[in-house]
Amino acid sequence: MEEKEQQVIDNIKRQTQDIDDVVFKKMATDAGVVTIIYFSSLIEKMTLQTMVFIPLTNHINQIFQVSETIDLQDMDVILQKLNAGQSLLFFHKPALLQVIDTYSAPTRSITNTETESTVIGPQDAFTESLETNISLLKRRIQNPVLKNEILTVGTETSIKISMMYMDDIVNKENLEVLRNRLNNLQYPFFSDISELKQLIEDNPLSPFPQYYMSVRPDSVSQYLIDGRIVVFMDNSQAAIVCPTSFFEMFVSVEDYYNRWTTASLLRMLRFFGFFLTIMITPMYISALTFHPEVLPYELLLNLQESRSKVPFPPLMEVLFIELIIEVLREAGSRMPAKVGQTIGIVGGIVIGTAAVEAGLLSNILIVLVATSALLSFLPPIFLLANTSRFVRYIFILSAGLFGLYGLMLAFAWLFTHLLRLNSLGTPYMTPFVPRNASDLLDSIIRFPTKYIKAKKGISRAQKK
Repeated sequence: MEEKEQQVIDNIKRQTQDIDDVVFKKMATDAGVVTIIYFSSLIEKMTLQTMVFIPLTNHINQIFQVSETIDLQDMDVILQKLNAGQSLLFFHKPALLQVIDTYSAPTRSITNTETESTVIGPQDAFTESLETNISLLKRRIQNPVLKNEILTVGTETSIKISMMYMDDIVNKENLEVLRNRLNNLQYPFFSDISELKQLIEDNPLSPFPQYYMSVRPDSVSQYLIDGRIVVFMDNSQAAIVCPTSFFEMFVSVEDYYNRWTTASLLRMLRFFGFFLTIMITPMYISALTFHPEVLPYELLLNLQESRSKVPFPPLMEVLFIELIIEVLREAGSRMPAKVGQTIGIVGGIVIGTAAVEAGLLSNILIVLVATSALLSFLPPIFLLANTSRFVRYIFILSAGLFGLYGLMLAFAWLFTHLLRLNSLGTPYMTPFVPRNASDLLDSIIRFPTKYIKAKKGISRAQKK
């Protein structure tokens, strides 16, 4: 019997060799000798003292009430429990292996969001702790129909994800499709939920984000109440909302806290700003290269005077300044916070002024490019800002090669692409294509709150 006991311990030691933070500690208890096995880096000493050592010494029956028994021969499960921060209790007589959830690694406290800040409304944001994020939603939605399914992903390491939904209003077909996609993932390791999002999208080759991502509990709660499915990942702050339409990428949760007039104005500004940011510089190229007759005579004179010293054609001029803007934006985001913003502003002013004085760029183009860069940050979803930067280059090249005809071709490609996209099988351009009259009350124009009562068609449960 003792040989069998030692064999169990030796097997675990063999599997955890070269792991410096594994601890094997023997204790004499009323139930005999117990070997406690855990990773010290995943468990705080106070938690271990409270949940393991004190009950083993004084109230050993409590151990069996809060623990579960696992198979001594199932080494995969044993190692999985250890890596998840749980403690193993091996009772030598009889040979019994119990596991207790003692995971207590340090976590970040709940703070304000820096990426989706608002003036009105709650200021808390999700953290990298899966349990904390789930509790933030359950604190807002105190309803037993709010379901929470825990899954694991990753072939080399197991990362916990949570799929949350309102069981009485969720579209069961969408739920089954998403569950199958998550269960069939073959990816070694996930460091952030953004990687997961790219693997479960309907069209991974598209530059457009097909799922809404947010770090705000109030925004995600509204989508849950609307019947959407929300996915969290442990060690990741953001949540994925499925499905999502293109027009919802321009909706901020603050729109519902403002008056409908203000919210509608801001939504229209974001929506039309997205198309302006991809059209301003291409129109400049098209007008100067192929169609100067479309410009007023006075404006054309100003443009020709501004470009009198510029040796490059408009296409090369625009690509040059766009590249400078991208370099400044990327360098500013990689620098320390205290100097990044200063470098971006000062660097842009100095480089822009010097380029104009050196005759490399026209001063009118500097104004247009700066306006385009500002417009790209209007959408509340940062991923859509990145999309506008990519799409703008397609329009720039089209305008430089074919003028207005090229712009029309680029627009045809853009709208055709958007119409062909799906989000979890749902048309990406809903509620306009296909048309859903009730959803139009909360689209580009937000009607007063008293008229917005029905669930959106994109998430409505199928009629039986």
